[in-house]
Amino acid sequence: MDGRAASPQGRGHLCPPLPPRRQGRLPQGHSAGARLPQESLQPLSGTAPARRADPRPDRRAAECRVHLLMRAMILAAGRGERMKPLTDHTPKPLLPVGRQPLVGWHLTRLAAAGFTDIVINTAWLGAQLPARLGDGAEWGVQIRYSHEGATGLETAGGIATALPLLGDSPFLVVNGDVLTDIDFAALRAVAPVLDGVTRLAHLVLVDNPPHHPDGDFALAADGRVSASPALTFSGVGVYHPALFATTPAGQPARLAPLLRQAMAAGQVSGCHHHGLWLDVGTPERLAEADRLAAAWR
Repeated sequence: MDGRAASPQGRGHLCPPLPPRRQGRLPQGHSAGARLPQESLQPLSGTAPARRADPRPDRRAAECRVHLLMRAMILAAGRGERMKPLTDHTPKPLLPVGRQPLVGWHLTRLAAAGFTDIVINTAWLGAQLPARLGDGAEWGVQIRYSHEGATGLETAGGIATALPLLGDSPFLVVNGDVLTDIDFAALRAVAPVLDGVTRLAHLVLVDNPPHHPDGDFALAADGRVSASPALTFSGVGVYHPALFATTPAGQPARLAPLLRQAMAAGQVSGCHHHGLWLDVGTPERLAEADRLAAAWR
């Protein structure tokens, strides 16, 4: 691959645009707010045919429960090495961005999207997160915490350790150190398609930022994601617990090897988000996030 961000790979696999809301809305003139077609997320062609009326009410009821009761996890256990010295005494998700901590923007938008059961993992200075966020009542959600100790378990290890809190159904995971207008509500439609066998994950990909020009994964025309670098993984994805079946709880483990293994088996789909996405990984980008958040209403 030449390292350039790939162009959109077919209209059916674009992430739907963010509908207008009182909070989390960018001014119309912002360069990140590209207009997108009003389309839903689609199943992979050839793997999930159009669903006919299902005579089994138990299956329909189960899918409805997954859709309505879907849980979300915010990854907040990182040390924030690139953000030093700001993170020497404050966890990166609690650094102020506009009128609230960075993680608060996720809680605000998750609540607006109907996610009220939130899991947050903690490690570095982890006691500060529940001390500041409490049970989530300030944002209209219920927060439960997965404490990993002082050093953290990396992404897959942290998710595997939190599985008892996340349940047996597909769940949404959001990196705690990004600022984005990805439509979390639209990602609910992915949950019933992740069956734990033919589909294990659905990733939101974005154009490559200047600090990551080569990208991570590629999005094919049929919605499958492969390990060839082309677009950047946003840190937002929907996962079936089966993706972590071989990952022991309480042990450090990286997410990328699990995703690449599932991609090789054709079990990962994705979409391309063209709106706001900022990796808030350095003091300079924190200042940019603060500027962007000031424009949100």
